[in-house]
Amino acid sequence: MRSRLALLDRDGTINVEKNYVLDPADLELIPNAAAGIRRLRELGLKVAVVTNQSPIGRGLLTQDGLDGIHERLAALLEGEGARLDGIYVCPHAPGDGCRCRKPGLELLERAAADLGADLSRSFFIGDKRIDIECGRAAGATTILVATGYGPLQSFDPGRGPDARADDLLGAARFIESLVGDS
Repeated sequence: MRSRLALLDRDGTINVEKNYVLDPADLELIPNAAAGIRRLRELGLKVAVVTNQSPIGRGLLTQDGLDGIHERLAALLEGEGARLDGIYVCPHAPGDGCRCRKPGLELLERAAADLGADLSRSFFIGDKRIDIECGRAAGATTILVATGYGPLQSFDPGRGPDARADDLLGAARFIESLVGDS
C-alpha cells in the first residue's frame, strides 16, 4: 500500500507570511509549525512542501537564493526536532502558463511519485484558497489554517476545506483524529 503524504504550503503555513521572503534571515517559523510537522511524521506520514515561488520568475530571487532560504527553513525545523521529506517549487510567475503552479497538480504528483504516496489518501494543508483548490483537485483531504491569509479566505458552498485549524499543530491533531497512531 502506498503511503500517506502531508503536503504543506510554505508561506503563511510554516513560516510567517511576509509577502515575499527574499533573504534567509527574513524566514521566521510560525509558532507550532515545527511541532505540527513532528506530529505528522510521528503519525507515519511523509511531509513535503509544495510552494509557488514567483519571485524567481519575477527576477526578484535566484534559484541559489531560494536554496539558501530552504536551507534556513530546514535548519530552523531541525532545531525544533522536525524534518521535511521534500520541497517542491514552482519558480514561475503567475502569467507564465506553467503546469506546476498551484492549483496545478504537477508538484503534488511529483511529490507523490518521489515519496511513494497516494494523493487520494493524503492531506493538503495551507492558508489560501488556492491551496484548498489544489488539494481538492488531487483528491486529498484539505485543511485551511488560520495563520497567514487563512482568516481572509472565503469559499463557495461545498468548495471549502474539509477542516479548519488554528495552525499546523491543530491540523496535525485533526489528521490524527482520522488516522490515529497507525
